[in-house]
Amino acid sequence: MNKVKWVLPIIVISQFCCTSLWFAGNGVMNDLVNAFQLDATALGYLTSSVQLGFIAGTLIFALLTIADRYSPSKVFFVCAIIGSLFNLGVIIENNTVFSLLSFRFLTGFFLAGIYPVGMKIAADYYQKGLGKSLGFLVGALVIGTAFPHLLKGLTIGFPWRVVIIFTSCLACVGGLLMFLFVPNGPYRKSNQKFDFSAWLKVFKIKKFRSAAFGYFGHMWELYAFWAFVPVILKNYSVTHPNVTFNIPILSFIIIGVGGIACVIGGYLSQLFGAKKIATTALLLSCICCLISPFLLSTNYSPALIIFLIFWGMVVIADSPLFSTLVAQNALPESKGTALTIVNCIGFSITILSIQLINILNVSWNPKYVYIILAIGPILGLIALYEKKN
Repeated sequence: MNKVKWVLPIIVISQFCCTSLWFAGNGVMNDLVNAFQLDATALGYLTSSVQLGFIAGTLIFALLTIADRYSPSKVFFVCAIIGSLFNLGVIIENNTVFSLLSFRFLTGFFLAGIYPVGMKIAADYYQKGLGKSLGFLVGALVIGTAFPHLLKGLTIGFPWRVVIIFTSCLACVGGLLMFLFVPNGPYRKSNQKFDFSAWLKVFKIKKFRSAAFGYFGHMWELYAFWAFVPVILKNYSVTHPNVTFNIPILSFIIIGVGGIACVIGGYLSQLFGAKKIATTALLLSCICCLISPFLLSTNYSPALIIFLIFWGMVVIADSPLFSTLVAQNALPESKGTALTIVNCIGFSITILSIQLINILNVSWNPKYVYIILAIGPILGLIALYEKKN
């Protein structure tokens, strides 16, 4: 039991370290644009390339049932090391748009062996209180995702490459911690057989299907919101010249506060159930999408910041709870594959929403663009409601 107690902190620290690779490019986006003379739409493309890499990785990992056939801690370690090396690729001199997109794609590919595999490792150790455990784990993902923005804000005056090098070093440390201190969990059921159709079988389970569709609706909103937080702040600064924002630090706070929300949601799920808390958070984030034009139009900047911080909390609070519902309703021997394929589909959806927002930001008034993100939560809420009947 004592061994299990210290396993969760190590998984959480490792997840934080390794997922800092995710938005490393976004943290230095303006520098990348200037250094390599990129187009203004680079934000959407570079973010989407990471998502595409993650999608390709999760699809291959799921089809080959990697997380169920091999030691997940070793898979995590190998992917952390390789992912950190590809992350370093963006600091190479004379990069082109194609090479930058390729490096970010490959970084995303190996994140497929980090995020869902980390959840699989937690599920192998914790059957009771899984919602709370995954709350800490996804909270680490959120803070890790936001960390490059903080690092950029704290290293103003330093070369932008410092952010990339530091996040790669962090990922190596996280992978090593997992490899050295987290062996296979007591509830792990190894599936030595290669089963190409394992990812299809899980969708035959009604409760699994409902949780998965709720997660998909949540994902339509989540990464588009995260990717465009700096853009929202920049656009507001342009239209309100009297307002001065430290955009990297504020971006870190708005995204990173979601990590606290994940932990709170995990504890609340023990009192009220994972589904009820996930549904509540999804409803609140849907409301944020719908009222966003009013808050983005305010002349009172503190109101905007408070709104974005609240949105940053509710937009992610349901994520570990959906993953909990997915893990609990999957076949035990296919738990890793189930988490991986749901991640694959969910992140495929993020490509569509990110690119749609990218296009609409040019052709629409930016104040009204984020209403579109409500589509996902509305469909997710419908899927969850239908499950009750």
